[in-house]
Amino acid sequence: MNKEIFVGVDLGSRMAKIVFLQNEQIIFSDVADTGVNPQKTSIKLLENSIKELNLEKSEITKVYSTGYGRNIVPFSDKKIAEISCHAKGVSYLFPDTRTVIDIGGQDSKIILINESGKVIDFAMNDKCAAGTGRFLEVTANILEVTVNDLQELASRAKEEIDINSTCVVFAESEIIGLIAAGKQPAEIINSVHKSIAKRIRNMISTMHWQEPVVFTGGVAANNAMKISIENAVKTKITVPENSFITGALGAALFAYENKN
Repeated sequence: MNKEIFVGVDLGSRMAKIVFLQNEQIIFSDVADTGVNPQKTSIKLLENSIKELNLEKSEITKVYSTGYGRNIVPFSDKKIAEISCHAKGVSYLFPDTRTVIDIGGQDSKIILINESGKVIDFAMNDKCAAGTGRFLEVTANILEVTVNDLQELASRAKEEIDINSTCVVFAESEIIGLIAAGKQPAEIINSVHKSIAKRIRNMISTMHWQEPVVFTGGVAANNAMKISIENAVKTKITVPENSFITGALGAALFAYENKN
């Protein structure tokens, strides 16, 4: 059996992810808050992982990094663009995928891939937080709930209301106005989900996208967000069991492909 081990690290703005591959199979993955010192977080994530696996650093064949912090991962052998890594990771998990929707803490991406898992087009929203997980965080803070509460609260909504602001700063004022008008948290939270989904629809509508569609990133763990996007785009969406790790998985797969 080939004992070579390949590692992918996705150092994102909010979360750091790591994946270990052996014989092209995932043998371990982990996720941690990026925190205020991303480089230190990446080191700790690796150290904790090899301890969990009872490995030595010398047993790792190659490490590739991706994400916004890919250039500061000190133990990385090569840096890979995150768009390519997400496409590679999703294609590994779901080979028939043609469109990837990825929503993280600070940006959202639409990636179109072919039957070989190669990127053929992409769009990225990294200038405004209104279509990202940051909008959900802001909403949770205003309503004094946790981000993990949002999915369940959104399911209680009985009234349809709209958030019209296209900027999180203005949307925050709009949410405060809705609270003052007596709107319930469930209705407000549901409207925020719909607002993010609308922005995704606007992004994807400019592209020649195809089904099947896979939804990744930390926000994909929120089933209410998945349902909102399905309704906005009018298609069924698949979410991986661990929606956080597709970028890190893709980086590890690139490392495996370049093992020689």
